[in-house]
Amino acid sequence: MKQELGASPLRLHLNENTAGCSPRVLAALQAVTREQAAYYPDYERATAVCAARLGVTPDELVLTNGLDEGILGVAMSALRIRRDRGATEAIVPEPAFDVYASASDAAGAQVVHVGPEPDLAFPLEGVLAAVSARTAVVFVTSPNNPTGVPIARDAILQVAERARNALVLVDEAYADFGGTTLIGDEALAGLPNVIVGRTFAKAYGLAGIRVGALIGHPAEIDVLRRVLLPYSVNTYAVAALQAAFEDLEYYDWYRGEVEQSRRILSDALQRLGVKFWPSAANFVLANFGDRSTAVLAGLAERGIVVRDRSRDPGCAGCLRITAGIVSHTRACVAALEEVVCAVR
Repeated sequence: MKQELGASPLRLHLNENTAGCSPRVLAALQAVTREQAAYYPDYERATAVCAARLGVTPDELVLTNGLDEGILGVAMSALRIRRDRGATEAIVPEPAFDVYASASDAAGAQVVHVGPEPDLAFPLEGVLAAVSARTAVVFVTSPNNPTGVPIARDAILQVAERARNALVLVDEAYADFGGTTLIGDEALAGLPNVIVGRTFAKAYGLAGIRVGALIGHPAEIDVLRRVLLPYSVNTYAVAALQAAFEDLEYYDWYRGEVEQSRRILSDALQRLGVKFWPSAANFVLANFGDRSTAVLAGLAERGIVVRDRSRDPGCAGCLRITAGIVSHTRACVAALEEVVCAVR
């Protein structure tokens, strides 16, 4: 089953939408006129459409060039207002998306890493203990990347309550696949320091187009608008986003594929005796122990690329595998069965 030379590898390492975007997105991109490409984009309608889709008002949302720009914007906004009173720290619970640390560093923050609990559980007590007058921003991901495990709502609210003088970014990049969100949660009315981040790269297949959003209290969103660069979301991204929201049948279909793929992949790992974390995202983290390097190489030989997360805190021996369309997942499972049996 080894890959033929010249064939494209199966990309199961970056949590992308392995089916591609909706056909309506391509039609919208093709419909962009020469004049629209030459003019700066107007965000009013796209912001309204996005806000309606997420159940908020337009003044509670700002579009970003992927969620990565949103993460950097939150770090910059948090430091901009709080630095004068000595708040210069960014708290990152591990394991975590590496952009939190790099964005915080770029904004001039001192990064405080909080190590994971046993079995990679969210380190709630460690985060609460790390919060101080020096805290400017706290990053929380639910479902977590790389584990795919959601963080309990009450745990997030405890962090937000303890860190009232800081911004708390709740990164919900994978919430489309988990079914839970803090957007619209009544508790946030009393916690205006909470910003929710969303991306349209995963479930909507727009990773290459780069569009995301930050959602929060209008006053905090207004500050973020002043920090983010003007026109960072281009005309094609605006057109693509609106078209993607119009094709909810495609969106629901892909979410169904991911749910089935997660189940197939989890069943296979259990059958092979490989530890994994029950995921609410579009990927599964598996611990192959001292076989991880051989498994990574064996899958690559068979044209399947997965993500090595073994250097993340608490993740020694772990590989992360995207759960996308079912046919890709079945191909990955067939390769896994060959490789794992070969390296026992």
